[in-house]
Amino acid sequence: MQTVAIAGVGLIGGSFARALRQAGFTGKILGVSSPNTVKLALEYGVIDEATPEQEAFARADLIYLARPVSSILETLDAIDAVVRPGALVTDAGSTKVDIVRRAAKAVRNAVFLGGHPMAGKETRGVSSADPDLFRGRTYFLTPQPFSQMQLPSVMRFREWIQRIGANPVPISPEEHDRLVAFTSHLPQLASTALAAALAGSLDPSQARMGAGPGLLDTTRLALSSYDIWADILQTNQPLVAQALDLYIDKIQEIRASLGEPSARQYFEIAEKFTKLLRKRSV
Repeated sequence: MQTVAIAGVGLIGGSFARALRQAGFTGKILGVSSPNTVKLALEYGVIDEATPEQEAFARADLIYLARPVSSILETLDAIDAVVRPGALVTDAGSTKVDIVRRAAKAVRNAVFLGGHPMAGKETRGVSSADPDLFRGRTYFLTPQPFSQMQLPSVMRFREWIQRIGANPVPISPEEHDRLVAFTSHLPQLASTALAAALAGSLDPSQARMGAGPGLLDTTRLALSSYDIWADILQTNQPLVAQALDLYIDKIQEIRASLGEPSARQYFEIAEKFTKLLRKRSV
């Protein structure tokens, strides 16, 4: 792998570039983004060159699509005409079924491997890029078919994921989208709903005066922008709705148990699950 093209040099794309450098990558990193973004990326040393999209895709051994899901889908429709034969195309989209299906139809001259690093921040942009963003995090890979994991280009990419400190986990696109609906998308909407509910009931200065660490922790995800989440919610809508229904049902059960001894069971179940969630696997 000598040349990497990153389409979308924001938080994820910029962090991937910095992580590669920190892990010892000595090749060229080409940046494809808006003029302001690539200017900043060059100033910060995140990329080596700001390159037009078609030129970058034609030169790269690895093409890393770190754009919103809708933009990834559009890029996949056009990438085959310019990509270097045998190059590896991957993405960092937060949903996988639509992306993998589109790639299966559109990408013929290159190898496509779906990906999703379970990492992020509330802040956006290349100025927030962090070489350690992926360290200790799951990095989902969605090969189609699963035997794709044995291809030399895929094996090399998996090695780089490990070098940047992430844990590559192969998974089907369908299972990925079901899982993240509960582990990622539901927490985001729960945080957003909580902050929106308080916004309709409390003056911000009053809320600030009464806010402890619990409120700050549970509303942290509410800092995320809708611009990032619009595509995610649209492309995973049925499973997100299923996760929300489960959450709403549980809230209704807890509401019905207020003041009753039966409320204890929810605290005990939640405490046990949360302890296991935080337990490091050996």
